[in-house]
Amino acid sequence: MNKKFYITSSLPYINSDPHLGFALELVQADVIARYHQLSGDDVIFNTGTDEHGLKVYRRAEEVGKSPKSYADEYAEKFKNLAKTLNISITHFIRTTDERHKRAAQVFWERCFKNGDIYKAKYKIKYCVGCELEKTESELENGCCPLHPNLPIEEIEEENYFFKFSKYQKPLLKFYENNPNFVIPDFRFNEIKRFVEGGLKDFSISRLASKLPWGVSVPGDHDHVMFVWFDALINYISTLGWPDDEKIFSEFWPGVQIAGKDNLRQQSAMWQAMLMSAGLPNSRQILIHGFITVDGQKISKSLGNVIDPFHLVKKYGVDPVRYYLLREIPSHEDGDFSYQKFEARYNADLANNLGNLVSRVVALIEKFFNGSFAYSRKFVLKEVDDKVIDTWKKYNENINNFKLYIALESVFSLADFVNLYIDENKPWALSENPERLNVVITNLVVILLNIAWFLKPFLPETSDRIFEVLGADKNGNSWEEKPFKVKPQILFPKI
Repeated sequence: MNKKFYITSSLPYINSDPHLGFALELVQADVIARYHQLSGDDVIFNTGTDEHGLKVYRRAEEVGKSPKSYADEYAEKFKNLAKTLNISITHFIRTTDERHKRAAQVFWERCFKNGDIYKAKYKIKYCVGCELEKTESELENGCCPLHPNLPIEEIEEENYFFKFSKYQKPLLKFYENNPNFVIPDFRFNEIKRFVEGGLKDFSISRLASKLPWGVSVPGDHDHVMFVWFDALINYISTLGWPDDEKIFSEFWPGVQIAGKDNLRQQSAMWQAMLMSAGLPNSRQILIHGFITVDGQKISKSLGNVIDPFHLVKKYGVDPVRYYLLREIPSHEDGDFSYQKFEARYNADLANNLGNLVSRVVALIEKFFNGSFAYSRKFVLKEVDDKVIDTWKKYNENINNFKLYIALESVFSLADFVNLYIDENKPWALSENPERLNVVITNLVVILLNIAWFLKPFLPETSDRIFEVLGADKNGNSWEEKPFKVKPQILFPKI
């Protein structure tokens, strides 16, 4: 019986167009989803759009649209992003979906019944950009460091609150019992320090008279749910909770991937909410960093916003995926520049991988008339050992969310092949057909493995390598019939 595996991205706000930072998150999650699919797991991969909240409501007003029509337009943009990046999503949840709103209300009722929701007056400093309360210690010169161009607003009203403070000890106990709950370790240490420092109850509603755009609070239509409380529930509403207990119980708990600015919400707030509702905690939280452009924070005012749609149109989907997965560290911030992008493309994709495939195909055409019979008996131990060692590193690094290192190991294997060609000089073996057969066999074996390694990372490129070699892309019949090569240039040099 196949194992069940569930992974979900965070849900981006729809107050602006899709950007390269969220493209990074989707591509990272896609690698993990495809990796588990190749391992034979039954995979659910969720993404979607977060459509409620003050900044979405205000943005819709600015452009003269109703919040719903504005949300519909932007939901399509994010669906198109997933399609453009060749993301293997199975579920796309919108927080305006009726099934989600029902799940949010049932979840609220569970927390309320557990005594964790109460009403109180409060006054806070609030960042609309983060949709979060900010303490004085979190502000820099009176501004949110993440949104310095947005004024901090002071809100004073009566709202519903969630008893976050009640869950300090349960959260710390949960962290202790699950030492790999947050990856990387330094982010896990960060959230543990935050929880150890004491938790404040947080507001989970807004007055509908001021913000009508949200999920109604059960039994009190004068209030709508605070956007974070509502949105986090998408991770289980997309699985059909509370109505489809079978799917939910099979796939939850799941793995969540999010940016470092989501650490508190994903690994503390959401986990406390799950405890309150009597539901299992998440399986694991994977935290990635931000992308800068030419060393600067991405900003509309600086004019350095990178459009992922334009990038794919100009260079192709797999080169974009490759840069995001190889150049950007999985756990930390990374930088984008067109100069670095094109240098990576030419060095790694055109000159290394693309040229390697062309060299092997040219040898098969020259010495075997384009048709080569593959046999495992000619595979050398040194080649076998190298491939096995690469598989070990590959699996270990993907499972530890070190995707860039896993991909690096694949291209190290390509370096090994190029060196193997130079050392064995197959072009000089025409008078030694047995030795030539051995050399070409080992080249083909390594290329087949490289193509398989690339399936989660560069799926189109993987398929094209199998096509060029004339081999079945699913690994069937490799030794049963000759490969008939079909030469093509994988990556034209820029």
